[in-house]
Amino acid sequence: MKRSSLRPRLLTALLAAASLSFSISPSSAATASTGGQAKVLIVVSGEGRDQGKTRPGFEMDEFAQAWLLLRANGLSVEVASPKGGAVEADRYDPADDYNARLAADPEAQTALRQTRATAELKASDYRAVMVMGGKGAMFDLPKDPGLHTLLREMDAQGGVIAAVCHGPAALAEVRRADGQPLVAGRRLTGFSNEEEAAFGKKWAAQFPWLLEDKLKAQGARWDEASLMMPKVVVDGRLITGQNPFSTTAMTEAVLRALGQEPKTRQPFRDEATMSLAQRWLEGEQAAVQAQLAADAKAYKMELIAMLGVYQFKNAGDDATRRQALALMRLAEPHFKHERLGLSIQEAKKSLATVIHHQP
Repeated sequence: MKRSSLRPRLLTALLAAASLSFSISPSSAATASTGGQAKVLIVVSGEGRDQGKTRPGFEMDEFAQAWLLLRANGLSVEVASPKGGAVEADRYDPADDYNARLAADPEAQTALRQTRATAELKASDYRAVMVMGGKGAMFDLPKDPGLHTLLREMDAQGGVIAAVCHGPAALAEVRRADGQPLVAGRRLTGFSNEEEAAFGKKWAAQFPWLLEDKLKAQGARWDEASLMMPKVVVDGRLITGQNPFSTTAMTEAVLRALGQEPKTRQPFRDEATMSLAQRWLEGEQAAVQAQLAADAKAYKMELIAMLGVYQFKNAGDDATRRQALALMRLAEPHFKHERLGLSIQEAKKSLATVIHHQP
C-alpha cells in the first residue's frame, strides 16, 4: 500500500458528515459591504520549496477546496502570505477533482503567483480571514507581525477568523489589546499531537512547538476527534478545523457565520468517501453496502483502508481499535492489499485477546 495514498498531508480535505449545530449572528464586520461581493482573505505559508522536499509549504488540497467553495458562493477572495509574491505548495495530486478545477481557474493561479504581503493589508477590507494548513504554517506564520496585527484587528472589529490543520499556528502568538492571548478561553481544534506523531516525522522535530501543546498553554480549550477524522469547532466568530479532512466543513461554517447558507453542490469524490465511512461507523451498514454495490468506483476505498490502518496502528484504546477494524472491513471487499489484510488480522487478534482476558 503506497504511503502516498494517505500522505503525511493526507490527500484531501473532506467534509465532516456529522452535522454542525450552532447559531451565529453576523457581526458588524460580516455585514459590511465591500463594494458588491463580500471579500474573504485566504492566508497561506510562503515557506515551501521543491514541493515540500527541502522546505514545507501549504496544502494545495485545503486551498483548492476553500477557494472553490468561497467563489461558488459569490465571495471575492484574495490570497496573502507573509512576504507576498509566489508561493509553493507541498506535493499534491493534480488529478483530484478540486485540484484539477483550481488549475483551470486563471484567477486562482494568478492569486497564488501574486499573493499579497500580510503587512500591507487592513482587516477592515475583509469579512473573514481563513488560514490554510501545511507544515510550512508552523514556521513562518507564527512569527509574522503583519499577520498578528491583521488577526488582532479582525477579532477586535468582530470579523470571522478561521484556520484548518496547522493553520491555527498563526493564532498562537497573537494577543488582544488587553495583552491576553487571542485563543485564551476559546474552544478550538487543529492538527493534534496524535496526528503529528503519526504523520509529522520529517518536520515535527524542527517545529518551534507542537500545535496542540502551544495552544493549550495559551489557554485554549482544545477539542479533537480521533486520528484524521473530520472535526470542526465553532466558538463564536472563531472557526477551526482539525485536519485536511475538515476543510470543506470549516469553509461552509464560515459562510454560515457570514450570514449565508452554502449553496447545494456535488461533494468532492474524497468528501463523499469520508461521508460514506462515517455513515458506516454510525450504523448505516445496509445503506452503505447498497451504495457500494451500485457504484463502488464513485468512492476512494483506498482512503478508507488507509484511515483504518493508521487508526489501528496508533490506537490507544479498544474503542479506537474497533473503529479502525470497522473501517478496514468496509474497504476490504473493494481494495485488496497485503497490508490491509494483515492489519485486519492483527486488529481481530488484539480485540479477541482483550475479550478473552475480561473477568
